[in-house]
Amino acid sequence: MTGPMYYKGVYHLFYQYNPDGATFGHDQMVWAHSVSYDLINWIHLNNALVPSEPYDINSCFSGSATILPGEKPVMLYTGITDNRHQVQSLATPKNLSDPFLREWVKHPQNPVMIPPSGVEVNNFRDPSTAWLGKDGKWRVIMGAQNGDQGKLILYQSEDFINWKEGPNPFFATDNTGVCECPDFFPVSIHGRNGVDTSVQNPSVRHVTKTSYLTRQRDYYFLGKYVDDQDLFIPDTYFTGTSLDLRFDYGRFYASKTFFDPQKDRRILWGWVKEADTKQDDIDKGWAGLQTIPRQVWLDESGKKLIQWPIEEVEKRRGEHISINGEKLVSGSRIEVSGITASQADVEVIFEVPELESAELIESDRIDPQLLCSKEYALTSGVIGPFVTREGLLCGTILKKGHMELSLHPKLKTISLRVLIDHSIIESFGDEGRVCITSRVYPSLAIGKDAHLFVFNNGTQSISVSKLNAWSMKKAQINDEQTLK
Repeated sequence: MTGPMYYKGVYHLFYQYNPDGATFGHDQMVWAHSVSYDLINWIHLNNALVPSEPYDINSCFSGSATILPGEKPVMLYTGITDNRHQVQSLATPKNLSDPFLREWVKHPQNPVMIPPSGVEVNNFRDPSTAWLGKDGKWRVIMGAQNGDQGKLILYQSEDFINWKEGPNPFFATDNTGVCECPDFFPVSIHGRNGVDTSVQNPSVRHVTKTSYLTRQRDYYFLGKYVDDQDLFIPDTYFTGTSLDLRFDYGRFYASKTFFDPQKDRRILWGWVKEADTKQDDIDKGWAGLQTIPRQVWLDESGKKLIQWPIEEVEKRRGEHISINGEKLVSGSRIEVSGITASQADVEVIFEVPELESAELIESDRIDPQLLCSKEYALTSGVIGPFVTREGLLCGTILKKGHMELSLHPKLKTISLRVLIDHSIIESFGDEGRVCITSRVYPSLAIGKDAHLFVFNNGTQSISVSKLNAWSMKKAQINDEQTLK
C-alpha cells in the first residue's frame, strides 16, 4: 500500500507490484495505480512509478501521498539506488487537470533524503504522509533501523524539496528491528469524523503506527504530539506482548491511512498476505491483496481505535436472510442458508446469560494469534472450546486488554461482523474494537458448495439474539484500456 488519496472526485490506490512475477521482487518493484469513485469498484491504470534513475534503478519502494495547498498532490517514495542504498525521492503529477493523475514526473533534485548517521543504509524507507506544522514547515517520518533498534525519524522542510532531520528522536523501540511503513495521524476526541493529517489542537489525539518486519505485524500507539518540540509521547510503550495495540490480530501488514475530505473520515487499508506456499502463488499468478477499506476513529474510552467496513460495502449486499431468538445448546449449530456463503456479509449478536462466568485469558501470557494459528488447537471454556485451523476465525476469545464486551443493561451480548470473500475472512468483534483477518484455501467448500453455520462449542447454552446475512455482489475490476 502506497500513497492512497482522494483527488478531484477520484480515489487513488497505489501499491507495490512486481511486473515480472507473482511474488515480491527485490529488483524491479513498481508503483501500480488504480482509481475508483466509491472505493469498491476499481479501474487499473498504467504503472505510476517505475525504476529508471540511479536513485531508484533497483526498485521504487513504498511511500505516501500528500496534498499541498492549491490541491497539488505530491509523492515521496523510497528508491533503491544502484549501490543498494535506500533513499527518498519526490514525484509530482504531469497534468493536474487529469483527475486520474495518469502520469508522474520525478523531481530533478532527487534524491531529497539520504540515510543519516546512525541508520543502516539498507533500512531507511517508507516516508509517511506529510503534515504542516504551525511554523509553516512540513514534517514526515521515516522508518529506519540501527542494529536491532527500530526507529522513526522526523524530517522537516519549508518547500517539500529540501529536507533536514529533526532535532529530537521521534520514536524508537529496542529489539524490534526495522520500523516499516510508518503512519502518523490525528483522531478526534469527540465523534467519528476524521480530520486532516495537519490538524493540531486540543480536540484531537495522535496515533503513531509502525510495521515491524521481524514480527510481520502492525502496532499502533495512542499519545500526545508536542508540536513545538516534534515529540510524540505515547500513552504506553512497546512491550512485545499481546498487551500492545494492533489494528488487526490476523494476516494484516503494512497498513496505511488517509483522510477522505469527501466524507470527513479517516480510512485504513492493510495488506493481506498469503498463507499458502510460494509455489501456490506462482501457479495462480498473483499474491497478496488489500483489505476492505475501513473507517477508523477513537473509541469513547480513548484507549483504542475502532475500525468498521466503509459504508459503501453495504451497497454490494444482495440476497438477505435473518435469524432471531434461536437457542444454541452446547454442541449445536444452525445453517444460515439462502445466501452465497463464499461471498457474504454477516452481522450477529449472541446473547450470553451468564457471561460473567466465562474465564478470562490473561493478555500477557497467551497470544491469541499464536493460539489461533496452531492447526486444530483446542481451547476449552464456558464460551468455547474453540477448534482452530490456520486461516479460520478463532471464535470469540475473552481477553483482558483486547475485548471489552458491550453489555446490554439486562441481557449480556457479544457482537460480531464477518466479511467473507472466498479465501479472505475479515472479522470485527465488539463493534470493531477487535479485528482479525484470516486466509483459508478450501478445496471442497467452493462457490455453491460453501456453507455458513452458527455454532456453539461451549458448555453453556447461548442464543442468537439477531443475525443478518447477505450475499455480496462482485466488485467491478476493469483495465482502463478495455473501457475505451
